[in-house]
Amino acid sequence: MSSQTIRKQDDCPGATRLEAQGLAWLAEAMPDGGAHVVPATIGEGWIEEPRLAPTRVSAAAAEAFGRALAVTHAAGAPAFGVAPPGWDGRTRMGRSDVRIRPCEPEPEGASPRRWGEFFADDRLAPYLRPCRDSGALTAGGVAVLERVCERLRDGDFDAAQPELVTRAARERGDRVAVARTHGDLWTGNVLWTPRGQTLAWAPGRAGLGPAAGGAAGPGPRHGDIVGVLIDPLAHGAHAETDLAALGVFGQPYLERIIAGYDEASPLADGWRERVGLHRLHMLVIHAFLFGGPYGAETVSVARHYA
Repeated sequence: MSSQTIRKQDDCPGATRLEAQGLAWLAEAMPDGGAHVVPATIGEGWIEEPRLAPTRVSAAAAEAFGRALAVTHAAGAPAFGVAPPGWDGRTRMGRSDVRIRPCEPEPEGASPRRWGEFFADDRLAPYLRPCRDSGALTAGGVAVLERVCERLRDGDFDAAQPELVTRAARERGDRVAVARTHGDLWTGNVLWTPRGQTLAWAPGRAGLGPAAGGAAGPGPRHGDIVGVLIDPLAHGAHAETDLAALGVFGQPYLERIIAGYDEASPLADGWRERVGLHRLHMLVIHAFLFGGPYGAETVSVARHYA
């Protein structure tokens, strides 16, 4: 390791390899204009990444990142909840113990899982008993979240993916449109850095968003600052979950990110009303890990969807 790199060690067996698999999976969209993704070198129990100099995000960089993230999401996944290719079926996604599945389509003849079923069964329900047992959630709070899970399973909140995700899935012949998501996209996992820091490893179209599609006039141009994805829990999910996560702990120019995204890949009607719902996974994980006020906040948000 040199002063130009950062080395991360396993916090549980195989964790850094799973992280590297997620980075590589997300990076597959870069040549098509997808978001910048930090490259990783894998070793036994560790990964190394280039040390990038952080800077402040600008409004223009935020909009460009939103357009690029839309392309990353449109790269798709075989089903909701699947891990990046190469997952060995054993490694957990950190202390949060996120439930993931092999990167393969649903079995032939089986109906593909809907988003609401996935979100209830894999992203909310597994945390309810542990949070009740630890005191992070009261029995009443658990009942509220259980009602949300019932509505999710019934399909009350199922909504179309953004346009690029839906279109790409249709072109691939996928039975269900699933976004290729970062999976832990809070503000700390987007590193804003001068574009020059990425030139040694990023393809030329990285960060530019979707191609112009034959429209007249100049295409998109690179800005001086780019958002780089780091530290993912990559899996197949709904694109709105990544966007909602960005606002949980505050993200400068969040509205500009969403505006750039919506320009490149229009969001389904009613997306603003679903933001809190998509944040419940991140909130309940924090209640599980840290207790305290996160439990009360989780229940407060959940009441809007119970």
